[in-house]
Amino acid sequence: MTRTYVITGAASGIGAATAELLRAQGHTVIGVDLAGVEVSGDLSTAEGRATAAEHVISLAGGSIDAVIACAGISAPIAKTVAINYFGVTEFLTALLPKLSLADQPRAAVVSSMASLHPVSAELVDAALAGDESLTLTIGDRLAATPETGYLNYSSSKRALSRWVRRESVSAAWAGAGIPLNAVAPGTVTTPMTSGLLASPEGLAQVDAAVPMPLNYHQPASSIAELLVWLTSPVNTHMAGQTIYCDGGADAVLRGDDIWSWNDAPRG
Repeated sequence: MTRTYVITGAASGIGAATAELLRAQGHTVIGVDLAGVEVSGDLSTAEGRATAAEHVISLAGGSIDAVIACAGISAPIAKTVAINYFGVTEFLTALLPKLSLADQPRAAVVSSMASLHPVSAELVDAALAGDESLTLTIGDRLAATPETGYLNYSSSKRALSRWVRRESVSAAWAGAGIPLNAVAPGTVTTPMTSGLLASPEGLAQVDAAVPMPLNYHQPASSIAELLVWLTSPVNTHMAGQTIYCDGGADAVLRGDDIWSWNDAPRG
């Protein structure tokens, strides 16, 4: 069965790998990126998101079967939150009415195992409240130093995973029969990470923050395969999950017990 997929960040990295895989399977892909794909759009602004969504809907014609949001950056600046969080949530929300018309609609986004790293609770709360102006103000303040600047990235991904978990069981998503989930990669070898991984110092820094005992750094295709499954008709009941496809980084960092926080105290 041929389906129509919308993929943000489709010009490179995980988005390009996902688009390539879907096209090889015979599906129609409408890519969204700054340039080089079907829809050119800037997801860092509210106007850019709305315009991109309008163009996508026009190109899609009948219906959109699935949306996969891969667009993102990792710079230690407030714009990271604008793209990684609002560029995903507002874009998906704009396409939701069209997506709801499909027979077997699906949606998935790319989070990160950085969602497990330290974050700015203030920034996460502002993002989840939908206050982009306040979020960017906080992000600009954090960008003042390299140490706190990274919190723009980890906080954007924490907020995104929480948004997915919250919205996935709402009437708008679960009530409309739309599985909504996230994938959290480890260190993926893409143009976005190539510069950091090129130096011994950068490599050591990345590997300390993202330990990957299973097969080490991963290709974009490892995430693309999972995104395709999540947005296929065979996924009927998975909702609100952030799947850590990260070479074991989550298991290393959080350990073997992520359940007992809710157990009754032992007496």
